[in-house]
Amino acid sequence: MFGKQSLGRLTMSALMLSACMGAAHAAEVLRFSHTDNPGGSRQAAAEVFAEKVADYTDDRYEVKIFPSGQLANDPKAIELLQLGGVDFTVSATGSYATHLPSLNLTAMPFLVDTYEQGWELYDNSEWLQGEFAKLPEKGFRVLSTWEAGFRSFTTNEPLTSPTDAESMKMRVFPNDMIRWTMEEIGFQTVVMPITDVYLAIQQGIVNGQENPVDTIRSLRFYEVAPNITLTRHVYSPLPLTIAEKTWQSFSDADKEAVLKAAAESAAFSRDLVKNSVDRQLDEMTEEGATVSVPEIGPFRDAVQPVYAKAKDVYGDDAVNKILADAAAIRDAMPAK
Repeated sequence: MFGKQSLGRLTMSALMLSACMGAAHAAEVLRFSHTDNPGGSRQAAAEVFAEKVADYTDDRYEVKIFPSGQLANDPKAIELLQLGGVDFTVSATGSYATHLPSLNLTAMPFLVDTYEQGWELYDNSEWLQGEFAKLPEKGFRVLSTWEAGFRSFTTNEPLTSPTDAESMKMRVFPNDMIRWTMEEIGFQTVVMPITDVYLAIQQGIVNGQENPVDTIRSLRFYEVAPNITLTRHVYSPLPLTIAEKTWQSFSDADKEAVLKAAAESAAFSRDLVKNSVDRQLDEMTEEGATVSVPEIGPFRDAVQPVYAKAKDVYGDDAVNKILADAAAIRDAMPAK
């Protein structure tokens, strides 16, 4: 027979075990899908975001990260946001344009020249903030903007000018502005998800692709398309988005906590990517890639028709607004 003290200790132990088990199961799991590899900057920023969300919500939420397109490619992940299949994703702004076509305008070529100009555009452009404010009606909202950098080319043959592009097939993602830019440069375009690109280049279906240096390094495109041509033709950051259904389930305090985590992970992402480019280019060069900076003038000249085409499709007003915002930023923050 147990004594009263033994029973008391057993009861207390049971209560403590129950409390611990309850605490262990109290965290609500939030699913975060992205297409970057585990060693990439998106994964690093996602880990920071997950840690901050747990910290700022007293471990009531656990952000579970699914990298490498495990759950979906970029367009599908955004659809899953709308359906409630995932809670967070991070993707190039143009990926969201399927649901708000005006966001294609952020992919117009040569809008900004530096990271600092790009950050100012995404954080403070009146036009762009107004467009982001429309996204909750589509089923998701922007929390912050992470960094990927400026888009450049990797090809299996040298690319020194638009003339070289005329014999090449270029992979593009489903974005009209990027496709128009590639076509004006001279490429034949092939639309495919990023998860298929490495094999497509390897098999000769396309001659190359265009993405920021961080993505080129992370997804190892330089292995099959070793000519890296730094045109920096489009600034291509990564809005971090949340399912609107998930957002509306949060208390005001939890919304504030998630926004704080999003802002801090964005600062981490921007610093990481900006300061990693030179190292990543050196690493790829050491592994056999050839890095070149072409004369940019011919590329700028080639894409001039894109702006007129954008006005035909999206209207003079929208195009003029974002061009004006970008021009004002370039004037106020000239490249050094």
